[in-house]
Amino acid sequence: MTLRDLLADTFRTLAAHKLRTGLTMFGLMWGVVSITLMTAAGEGFREGQRQVAAQFGENIFIVFRGRTGKQAGGKRAGRVIFWGTKDHERIAPYVPSCEFVIPELTRGNVAVRSSYNSATLLISGSQPPYQKLRHLPAAEGRFFSWEDDKQGRRVAFIGPEARKQLFAGREAVGREISINGVPYQVIGVMETKDQDSSYDGRDVKKVFIPFGAIIRDLPQPAPYPPNTIDQMIGKAKSIEHHDACMKEVRRGLAQIHGFDPEDDDAADIWDTVREARAFAAMTDGMKYFLGAMGVVTLLLGGIGVMNVMLVAVRERTREIGIRKAVGATRRAILMMFFTETLFIVFLSGGMGFAFAHAVCALVNTMEMPQFFAGLYATWQVAFTCLGLLGLVAFLSALYPASKAASVDPIEALRFEAGG
Repeated sequence: MTLRDLLADTFRTLAAHKLRTGLTMFGLMWGVVSITLMTAAGEGFREGQRQVAAQFGENIFIVFRGRTGKQAGGKRAGRVIFWGTKDHERIAPYVPSCEFVIPELTRGNVAVRSSYNSATLLISGSQPPYQKLRHLPAAEGRFFSWEDDKQGRRVAFIGPEARKQLFAGREAVGREISINGVPYQVIGVMETKDQDSSYDGRDVKKVFIPFGAIIRDLPQPAPYPPNTIDQMIGKAKSIEHHDACMKEVRRGLAQIHGFDPEDDDAADIWDTVREARAFAAMTDGMKYFLGAMGVVTLLLGGIGVMNVMLVAVRERTREIGIRKAVGATRRAILMMFFTETLFIVFLSGGMGFAFAHAVCALVNTMEMPQFFAGLYATWQVAFTCLGLLGLVAFLSALYPASKAASVDPIEALRFEAGG
């Protein structure tokens, strides 16, 4: 039997049992759709979380001052630690794995006025890399520069909500505002962004000024010691150096301030990478669980295919006997049923892929909620489904085809399908 004859015979057989073939194909198709959509949803949650986390700052850590929990160097436990305004410079020799370690001083409830309105806002003072580390893209104007910081220039970069409060939609760049009675020039406005976490307030409502300006105009008030800051922000040279960078920062600060490097209470670190890893592990677990449900559905569809093929063998017993009587080999009978099964399985899989990707494309045109980026169907899942379909096809055809090939021609010619 040629391949052309084999395919023609397969089409005729399937066309003669349209309802049975259609139901069988639907089961397999739904299995592929389930795997694709469920894993795509898991990927969508992972990507959504990554995008939201990136709005706060990607792969950074914040080092807060704390209180010692261990004795060190003859000093008692319970001592309050304060970071100095020069600690980011003093720590430099200790942190070869870090790309940035910069200071930040924040002052809340500061009176800010413009020619149009006034507000009580949070003022954040840091250095130029802060824009990159904390993801503060400029919608208008620019962020302050190293020269601005070095000179302590009175320039301000404001969030979109702060602009709305101070200027009510008017042009802000180039205008003057008063921060605690001191005049500052607005040089930029930040883009609007979503932010799901914060340690002192939402960035859209802040005013950002150079570090050199804030430590001069808005230093820490009493009872805090003079020349101290709230926190430092760090980022490693690469994600592979992240853990080493954090350890180096803690050791450097311990050396400068005389506390135990293993004392986590003395230098409390908020690690965004650790949080991202934990969320990724959770979404991976959800994705694998949902994918497993889809695999079970697909395997159940394979059982359905095998049952249908067994029924086909019984119904075609006389036909098989005639084929063998006129010279059909065992291999030809095996190929007949394997071809029919492969056709059903892979046609169903192809239809399932097409439907699932159409759903993904449709959903991704809609506006997505926070933490969900859409349905992300990956090529890894496609190859996994292809392998599963091949396995299902082989296992579903193996027993029915073997049973058909072992039919005795003489007994087959005496067989009555309804008997």
